[in-house]
Amino acid sequence: MGVSTSANTAGGDREVATQSLNRELQDKGFLLTSTEDIINWARNGSLHWMTFGLACCAVEMMHTSMPRYDLERFGTAPRATPRQSDLMIVAGTLTNKMAPALRKVYDQMPEPRYVISMGSCANGGGYYHYSYSVVRGCDRVVPVDIYVPGCPPTAEALLYGI
Repeated sequence: MGVSTSANTAGGDREVATQSLNRELQDKGFLLTSTEDIINWARNGSLHWMTFGLACCAVEMMHTSMPRYDLERFGTAPRATPRQSDLMIVAGTLTNKMAPALRKVYDQMPEPRYVISMGSCANGGGYYHYSYSVVRGCDRVVPVDIYVPGCPPTAEALLYGI
């Protein structure tokens, strides 16, 4: 059994036709939606994060993916590309030379996007605060949502931040 609608119906008529089609197919196990809506629905329940590991804090960030802490049990999944990520974890010393790359990666992430600044170096320059080549906090380059303090912060601190 097929239901067809005219391709050149007006906007209001198309909405009425879509609603009647939804009612007709509702109890037959069909779903009438767009691919974009399905992808957005799937992304609502999970957090895809990417790493921007720059120094020793990145080692603690790696610990969160290992068996003891296992971030994936919370519904998160690491991603290698910014186009698939919701969250970027900046861990380590950000230099002036690396700052444009951080901004470029941030701009490639889809909305909504979040940034966690992990460790003293990412938060404010840390031990290298007075160096000529260090950005004194990654919040000068990208907006930061969560700050995780410590040098280096433990994996538990990052889990608490997430």
